Amino acid sequence: MIRVAKYHTDFGSIEVLRAKDSGSFIYRQGGCYQSECDPNGVSVVPYIHAIFGLLAQARVSDVLMIGCGGGSLGTMLDRVGVRVTVVDINPKAFQIARKYFGLPPGVHCCISDGRDFLRAGRHRYDAIVLDAYSGRRIPDHLCAETFFGLAQTRLKNSSGILIGNVHACHDLDIMPDRVAAKLANIWADVKLLDIRGAQDRNALVMAGKVRDLVQPVLMMPPSVGAEEIEQELGLQAFRPWHVPRRA
Repeated sequence: MIRVAKYHTDFGSIEVLRAKDSGSFIYRQGGCYQSECDPNGVSVVPYIHAIFGLLAQARVSDVLMIGCGGGSLGTMLDRVGVRVTVVDINPKAFQIARKYFGLPPGVHCCISDGRDFLRAGRHRYDAIVLDAYSGRRIPDHLCAETFFGLAQTRLKNSSGILIGNVHACHDLDIMPDRVAAKLANIWADVKLLDIRGAQDRNALVMAGKVRDLVQPVLMMPPSVGAEEIEQELGLQAFRPWHVPRRA
């Protein structure tokens, strides 16, 4: 692994790394890998491809992403003609995403906290993707039920969907179930896509017009790691969630 650059920001240090064997670029913040893409800007992270596949099923044309990292999902959506707005509280994230990760100029970038951005605007989106982390945790105010209620008001009533990336350490980690329970207090239809038995995994919790969504498949293969991504997507399955006592 080669370190390409390191940035000290008000929100922690960000490193840009490059894999010697594949040439992929890696975005690491606070010791956590937040993005990885091939030299063309296509993600090599399976859950990003899962989100991309779900959004394709929903036929979205206008997406808000809360949390940038390397911005590879925005890059992929822009390439298929989707209008993308990305919000991140750290201005350096956008500079790094454009310089090293191929984030296109057509992707609209806004420096703001995700909740503040939703409060300030009135625009309604086809989809909102929540993928914002401080270390290994979603900031508390971005996974509160009040935040999800606000997000609902910024989605198109009949067709809007929200997708959240929720890290789970293991099967006893109830964070994905907790988030699903909060969403179920606001939306009638909620689904949870997960890989039971896997350690340190990304579960996707979604709400809105999600009833007809099916297991996503690889639609935009990267130049490296496509076979591994296909295998992991094949292991994902929708599962029921268990409502915690305190949701």
